[in-house]
Amino acid sequence: MLHILIYFIFFRDQILEMFDHAYNSYMDYAYPADELMPLSCRGRVRGLEPNRGDIDDSLGKFSLTLIDTLDTLVLLNKLDEFEEAVKKTVRDVRFDNDIVVSVFETNIRVLGGLLGAHVMADVLKQRGERMQWYRDELLHMAKELGFRLLPAFNTTSGLPYPRVNLRYGVVNPLSRTGTESDTCTACAGTMILEFAALSRLSGDPIFEENARKAMDVLWEKRQRGSDLVGTVINIHNGDWVRRDSGVGAGIDSYYEYLMKAYILLGDKVYLNRFNTHYSAIMKYISQPPLLLNVHMHNPTVNVRSWMDSLLAFFPGLQVLRGDLKPAIETHEMLYQVTKQHNFLPEAFTTEFRVHWGQHPLRPEFAESTYFLYKATGDPYYLKVGQSIVEKLNTHARVPCGFAAVQDVRTGTHEDRMDSFFLAEMFKYLYLLFSEKSQLPINIDDYIFTTEAHLLPVSLSTTQPPCHTNNTEPQAHEDDLFSYSCPSAQTLFPNNPTFAKTIRDSYKYLTGVGRAQQASSVRGIELPLHDTGLEPVEFLKSMGISLTPLTELVSASQGSAFQDSQKGVYKLKLVAEVSHTPEHEEVVPLIVQLISPPFLGQTVFTAGPAKFGTDLTKQQHGVKGSIMKSVPYTACGPIENAVELQGHIALALRGDCMFAAKARRLQEAGATGVIFIDHREGSSSADTPLFQMVGDGEPTDDITVPLAFLFSKEGATLTAALEEHHNVDVLLLPKEKQLGKEKPEKLNIKFRLAKEGELAEGETESTTIQLVLEQSETDTETNNEAASLMRENQETCSSLQKDPESSP
Repeated sequence: MLHILIYFIFFRDQILEMFDHAYNSYMDYAYPADELMPLSCRGRVRGLEPNRGDIDDSLGKFSLTLIDTLDTLVLLNKLDEFEEAVKKTVRDVRFDNDIVVSVFETNIRVLGGLLGAHVMADVLKQRGERMQWYRDELLHMAKELGFRLLPAFNTTSGLPYPRVNLRYGVVNPLSRTGTESDTCTACAGTMILEFAALSRLSGDPIFEENARKAMDVLWEKRQRGSDLVGTVINIHNGDWVRRDSGVGAGIDSYYEYLMKAYILLGDKVYLNRFNTHYSAIMKYISQPPLLLNVHMHNPTVNVRSWMDSLLAFFPGLQVLRGDLKPAIETHEMLYQVTKQHNFLPEAFTTEFRVHWGQHPLRPEFAESTYFLYKATGDPYYLKVGQSIVEKLNTHARVPCGFAAVQDVRTGTHEDRMDSFFLAEMFKYLYLLFSEKSQLPINIDDYIFTTEAHLLPVSLSTTQPPCHTNNTEPQAHEDDLFSYSCPSAQTLFPNNPTFAKTIRDSYKYLTGVGRAQQASSVRGIELPLHDTGLEPVEFLKSMGISLTPLTELVSASQGSAFQDSQKGVYKLKLVAEVSHTPEHEEVVPLIVQLISPPFLGQTVFTAGPAKFGTDLTKQQHGVKGSIMKSVPYTACGPIENAVELQGHIALALRGDCMFAAKARRLQEAGATGVIFIDHREGSSSADTPLFQMVGDGEPTDDITVPLAFLFSKEGATLTAALEEHHNVDVLLLPKEKQLGKEKPEKLNIKFRLAKEGELAEGETESTTIQLVLEQSETDTETNNEAASLMRENQETCSSLQKDPESSP
């Protein structure tokens, strides 16, 4: 017991030191900016830094990181810092900003941060120890912000617009928003906790009513056959735009808020809906230890072969549900992936290879680790927490805070420290290594929002459920924990090894830590990380066939080895490469700047695509003016479609597949697309060109020309656009580059003649004379040769000759 106590104290102190390093770096170098840029040691102010597309929608010039961190300060017993931070917030933060922000991000980070901080300030004030000056200022700010978000709900369906202008709302001509037609399920379904808490704390029901209506729409629009929802929905007519269904990005917190709305508000309708969805998830999406996306209308069909890191929250939600076995299984799978890559990649394949290598210091894995430890008491999860702490210090800590990891395979950093790192990561890690008695509040009296802000469960008794709630729950089969919190003693009585027996089946899932076993199958590795493609599709394009390892093991190796591979989706390469008729080469393209002042003198080497217009068959290439896509990644609805029409679009690589970007931009009216690498410092001089391939779906519908520029070339191109505003480019194969000097053809005729003898029309100035000298040793041979040459003296040959190398 003493050992555990010392262990707790050591890591709690280490976590506090790490938090101080991150928080003080923000306050010293960034405040009042929204975020800290930890590599540059300065604040990120929207409009002053290069646009990052949708990522910047969370920035609203309202000191985002400070507000998001307020209740973390209380939980970490930093009460002096909390009081000072509240004073700064009340004094400095304003919401009357002419800026377009994400409704979802502003709700969970800013509105939730204000409400959590108000609740904490009120608790401290009631104790009479501090905050005696506080007069609900944070609640008044939260109510003002709530009213600034409300215009987003003014749609025919009740689903909110994804963005709102804090000053002008949505429909005002000055708002620069309101043209969107789609939103993600999580974006519309992650409002009820904050909006209902605001209504019940302020006494104004309008917020809860609007959030409730959006939840009702999503419930009504579920696929009745499968009880699943899609990822993207039309906010005007409620039609599904993307029908893939999972528990990760785009849907995640919708399910979370159904469960937690019941806990916070005491309304059984939310729980009944959650239980209905949960049964469908466990039937179709959960394939332990994996959580895969399926088609909502045909849920037996998997729609992709990779998972995203946001699903790491789901084991924690399963703990609240009382379903520990699959929670343990999925969490263990995620832990094995972190062992392989240090952090969870933003997306990884079912073979546990990197799909997208970024890691923006997301806290969801730490969140589930905390919930599993509290449910099981198994010290194994303390070891998992220890590994998170150590990896953050080793691989993310920099002099001015903690930097996101741009690629887990290389460990390169990104100049980014999102506010959720302070709001969530340190909260869950500190709680993991703390006893209840060491906390300044009774943590069991609160529910965590998706941003880990603390709202009191007592709100369920302060006001009855929303009067507009008349939705009848769907009948379904109840189980032990349908209406009650789970009990570890009920789940595995007197069996402390319960969790271990489940984990052991997945201990070597990714191959890390497994002893090497002799095998006749020889595996080879390929550098898939340079392509950002799904491995199977990439290998197919190379003519390499894959076979599951279990199909190759002979009977002589025994059933034990085969059994160890069952259910493992990792594939080994078989030593068979199909013979292609000819070697496929990457034909380099160029992007040539042809408008003044460049006039064709600036040329960038570019990579081609296996789909779209074949530029090698275009006689004169494709010409057009360039324009940046908004969002820059082109992974969401194109906001500047009107301006893009007739232009060649610039789009940043990453966040989704090349084909998805191309389809979106082509639909917006772009006549071509230049993709720019998101990895800083890459260039064609030191990185091999590759061909962009599709997303596994038919790409015949993509008919515009496509080219890929590495980061350095792309930066020069975008800088030219910023300076000159109107830049025309030409896309064509490198061999057809305009203005490139080609070797001239010189026809040379050979005939035999005596010295000084000229044929008709020849002059000495146009004649090159070749004198053949005879040696004494080969006179006879040369005489025979001369005789033969005289017989053929009328024969001529035409040769290609470079004039610069002429004698």
